[in-house]
Amino acid sequence: MVNPTATYLIKRHCCQMLIKRLYSVFKNTFSDMDNLIAVCQITSTANKEKNYQMCKTLITNAHKCGAKMIFLPESFDYIEEDKAKSLEMAESLDGSLINSYKSLAKSLNIWLSLGGFHEKFSETKLRNTHLVINNKGEIAETYHKIHLYDVQIPSKNIQALESSVIEAGNEILPPVKTPIGNVGLAICYDMRFSQMAIALAENGAEILTYPSAFFFGTGAYHWEILLRARAIETQSYVIAAAQTGNHTSTRKSWGHSLVVDPLGTVIAQCSDEPGFVLAPIDLSLIKSIRQSMPIECHRRYDIYPRMMSSTLCKNKSVEDSYEFKFGSSIVKGLQVFYKTQLCLAFTNIKCVLPGHVLVAPLRAVEKMTDLSNDEVGDLFLTVQKVQKTIEQVHNTNSSSIVIQDGQHAGQTIKHVHVHIIPRKAGDFLVNDDIYRKLQNEKDCTNPRRSDDEMAHEANLLKSFF
Repeated sequence: MVNPTATYLIKRHCCQMLIKRLYSVFKNTFSDMDNLIAVCQITSTANKEKNYQMCKTLITNAHKCGAKMIFLPESFDYIEEDKAKSLEMAESLDGSLINSYKSLAKSLNIWLSLGGFHEKFSETKLRNTHLVINNKGEIAETYHKIHLYDVQIPSKNIQALESSVIEAGNEILPPVKTPIGNVGLAICYDMRFSQMAIALAENGAEILTYPSAFFFGTGAYHWEILLRARAIETQSYVIAAAQTGNHTSTRKSWGHSLVVDPLGTVIAQCSDEPGFVLAPIDLSLIKSIRQSMPIECHRRYDIYPRMMSSTLCKNKSVEDSYEFKFGSSIVKGLQVFYKTQLCLAFTNIKCVLPGHVLVAPLRAVEKMTDLSNDEVGDLFLTVQKVQKTIEQVHNTNSSSIVIQDGQHAGQTIKHVHVHIIPRKAGDFLVNDDIYRKLQNEKDCTNPRRSDDEMAHEANLLKSFF
């Protein structure tokens, strides 16, 4: 008679030996690959602790196989269909769950992409947040999903209203520098919007990530083809960790986590079971493909619009000691309170009215007509953002926005710049007197401000960006 306990122990021993053997094979196969990644696939439920232990096991095993960066899917923390319960279960970025992942990343000396975390935002809303944690256990970046999945597909029994519980993000972030390359952050439904993928690639992304919980009903039709399309059109790697299987009686995910290379070839893919796959990231392949077929250079932005670079540029930190050329003058770093890739906003040495600030392109050109289309777009998007902030700070709803474009228009500094001046009732007896005073700004009675005064104002304004 066979002893069931003995049979179980033999099977467990054989499984452990097989796993050890696989680790050895993977290590020998990928030992010379510095850019090895792992893409994990799970079936999340409403049990947060069980989900964490499942992810921890996959991360630990992938690390043993040599992965330098490991990717988890959207809703890796939990999936709960009831809105009230979901709100109750959510945590902040400094909560116990994310702290556990930080400790895990640090202890294993790996980078983690945690896609689609339910982040507390308000009493009635959450954020769908994609985090990157570095090997020191620090949050390197956080992206909030901008495209929310509000759809009804009766034929596929799909009805979703993500916006009922999720607050949409409003910013595409610059790619994150990681050991495997520059990683562009997105989440699931974002993959249907090619504009976002192209914008990320044009701003340096070599790898696009789409952690997902893709509905089973549309997965067979769209999952692979969408991800391959994003890879081909951007000539980038695409990494998509996915949920799989039945989460509840009414919620099922497609699975098939995958990695696509810049040619559009699927180089690694899970089936429909929990687990992970390994894939190497070859940055030289990206360079070769982009050089042989320079798509970015062939785009006709003189005919159709492009995603403006300022939407991908957080307010860049500027050291006080930096100096920027401004015509024949110099703008000190201590004056700068907002900077994009193409322009900067700074406090004024002599103000016509309190709050009078300037915005100028980084490239020193004399006339508006000398600016490129990108520079013009970036300049005016920045002016709009700065105007909104200045009006908030000075408690008004009016501003004078002035460009003196050329000598006969009153330009005294030969460098395109925009004056933003908050206005209030009665600040000039005759409204147009502001233009006369602006034209004679050099000779106006207002005193020249000290570095300390300009730096104090700049630091105040920085806090709004």
